[in-house]
Amino acid sequence: MSAMSGDSGNGAAGPSESPSATTRTLTMRGSRIDSRELFAHEREIIIAHGEDAYRLRLTSQNKLILTK
Repeated sequence: MSAMSGDSGNGAAGPSESPSATTRTLTMRGSRIDSRELFAHEREIIIAHGEDAYRLRLTSQNKLILTK
């Protein structure tokens, strides 16, 4: 099973999205995604949830912070 990540075209990602955003495939094992795959290219990702956008950031101390 895989999950898709990338530009959805709805603008939910906001200004931090890179202009060269591409779609990529992430491997899921059951309901689990390895964070190394999520943060392979960036230290922050945007999660679209309904009409809201959340930022998931990887800190310098290797911790995760989720903000709305």
